[in-house]
Amino acid sequence: MRQFVAEIEIAGSAADVWAVITDAASYPDWDPNMNRIEGSVGLNEKLVLHTTLSKRSFTVSVSELTPNSRMVWKSGLPLGLFKGVRTFQITPRGDSVLFRLDEVFSGPMSPLFGRMIPDLHPTFVRFVRSLKARVEGRADDAELEPTP
Repeated sequence: MRQFVAEIEIAGSAADVWAVITDAASYPDWDPNMNRIEGSVGLNEKLVLHTTLSKRSFTVSVSELTPNSRMVWKSGLPLGLFKGVRTFQITPRGDSVLFRLDEVFSGPMSPLFGRMIPDLHPTFVRFVRSLKARVEGRADDAELEPTP
């Protein structure tokens, strides 16, 4: 099993963050890791992700959608031989929210496929910093630090 996590405090409401992370078409405008997303966010909908990390596209399905709180994307091989589960979690904290991005790769074939997955931690940090900048209306995320 491999897991990558990043979280950050964002000055804004859960609804503000939710509006950004569920607008698939706008990801390339703020997420430096994303070239484009085909499809739209909806329960049991499929999304095709075209990232800067690979020439290959990735298909995920939206398996959980709790407005202003939690979204889960899943992908993998049949029979759960290898799977990736990416969770977007929004936790209100007064006038701000704690945003957490977490991805777990698991399954019987994870020792084999897991070795082929690069360290995604830097891309997760870029994602949460860029999300913060987008929600807070900042043009530059360079000064932002994720919560350890």
